[in-house]
Amino acid sequence: MQTVKMVVTGPFSAGKTQFIQSVSEIDVVATERRISSDEERSVKSATTVAMDFGRITVDEDLVLYLFGTPGQKRFDFMWEILSEGMLGFIVMVDSTRPETFREARSILETFRAYAPTPFVVAANKQDVDDAWDLEDVRHALRLDGETKLLPCVATNRDTVKTVLLELLYSILKEMDSEK
Repeated sequence: MQTVKMVVTGPFSAGKTQFIQSVSEIDVVATERRISSDEERSVKSATTVAMDFGRITVDEDLVLYLFGTPGQKRFDFMWEILSEGMLGFIVMVDSTRPETFREARSILETFRAYAPTPFVVAANKQDVDDAWDLEDVRHALRLDGETKLLPCVATNRDTVKTVLLELLYSILKEMDSEK
C-alpha cells in the first residue's frame, strides 16, 4: 500500500480544519484551543495550535494522510516539522478576506522553500456573495497561469475531494516522471 502525505496550510481561519473534517474517514485528530485574543475571537472561537490529522483511503493501494498546519504566526515553528515527508501541499485562502492574501502568499513561498513538491491553491468560501472571483484571487496572490487555483467550499465534501484529486494527480504525474 502506498501512502501520500499532503499538508493543508494557509492563514488563520482560512478553513483548513474544516477542509480536513469534510473528507476524513477517521475522526480528525485536532489540536484546537480556545482563542484568547479579542481580535481573533471575532473571527472564530478556537484555533489549531499544533496540527490537524485526517486520513482518506482512495483505494486498496492508496491512502492519503492530511496534515493541517496552524495558521497563526506564533505556531509557525510547526510548519517545517509538518512539511517533512510531504509529497504535496494545499494553500487555503479565504476568498472573502483579502487582508489575508499577502500572508497566504508568504506561506506559499515558505512551503515551496521547504520542499519542491506539487501544490495547489484552494480559494475557499466561493459560495459566499462577497467572495473574490478566481482571477482576482490569482492576481492578488501573484500566481502564474501554471499554478492550479481551485474554487473550494471547505464544508462541501465534493469540492474538497476535487482539490485533493487535483493535487494527487500532480503528485502522481511527478512520481511517474521521476521513474
